[in-house]
Amino acid sequence: MSLPTLSVLDLVPVRSDQCSADAVAATLALARVADELGFHRYWLAEHHNMPAVAATSPPVLIGLVAGATQRMRVGSGGVMLPNHAPLVVAEQFALLEAAFPGRIDLGLGRAPGTDQVTAFALRHGGPAEEAAEAVTRFPEYVDNVVAMMNPAGVGLSVGGRSHAVRATPVATSTPDVWLLGSSDYSARLAAQQGLPYVFAHHFAGRGTAEALEIYRSSFQPSATLAEPRTFLTVNAVVAPTAEQAQQLALPNLLMMLALRTGQPLAAQLLVEEAEGVDLPPAHRDLLAAMQRHWVIGTPEQAKARLVELAERFEVDEIMVHPVAGAHLGAQADRSPGREATLRLLI
Repeated sequence: MSLPTLSVLDLVPVRSDQCSADAVAATLALARVADELGFHRYWLAEHHNMPAVAATSPPVLIGLVAGATQRMRVGSGGVMLPNHAPLVVAEQFALLEAAFPGRIDLGLGRAPGTDQVTAFALRHGGPAEEAAEAVTRFPEYVDNVVAMMNPAGVGLSVGGRSHAVRATPVATSTPDVWLLGSSDYSARLAAQQGLPYVFAHHFAGRGTAEALEIYRSSFQPSATLAEPRTFLTVNAVVAPTAEQAQQLALPNLLMMLALRTGQPLAAQLLVEEAEGVDLPPAHRDLLAAMQRHWVIGTPEQAKARLVELAERFEVDEIMVHPVAGAHLGAQADRSPGREATLRLLI
């Protein structure tokens, strides 16, 4: 059984026994494990004002992870572009690429990655129309980010004069730019612009095959990419036994259940806390439906599932989102279940 190339997605989860500093320390430990094991890339998400997620600033986390590792590509999965000025994103990632040449990925998404109140705060209290306009202008913003990171920069017309704008003074390389999405919108845009594309299978679960078909069938070659390039993302929990894997998956499943059903969000429960939660029958059914899209089991079961997914969706790389919880008494600045998931897949 030949496994696809494996990569890692990290949301920097915060457990009920952790503070933010612990969560970041655990992520750095997990990244070192991934680097030592030979995982190909390590991406960090952007989410705001969520009690169980500390991944609020991908560029900061990318700098920390890239500095703590030696060989992996490190990137964003992704930067939510409507939240930011394109030049700021271009400057951040051009600088990261200068510091870690050949190792930086810039994944761009169109969603806000947060609730409406926090989105309001992210745009300095500006009107809702500004946020809507940023989403509408997403294709233009993507073009601007790519152009500004180019060593030649772009010409910006102001007051009837053209001014050169570069993300960094003398670039010798540029990050790889990816488009991310959980609908077919980004699939169509990535195909149109000749960019690599990733569908959020770990979050959506459905629509993956349709989005990839749209991307592949309508792809237009570009100066940077001759053929469609994509991979799959999947939530994973791997343990020595299937029963242990199910136990470790429960805290994250409950967090996703709360998100899907509009319940108040809190820090991720420990396994023992999660086992004490009493769910109504309808929620148990939803929980069962969600985990059918996850990889949960023994090393042999998980590897077979990854191979099956790679074949079904015709990809040669899978980005694993290790979502194993922790038991009471676990070291606060480590995530033993998540580290074990990576170790048991190699």
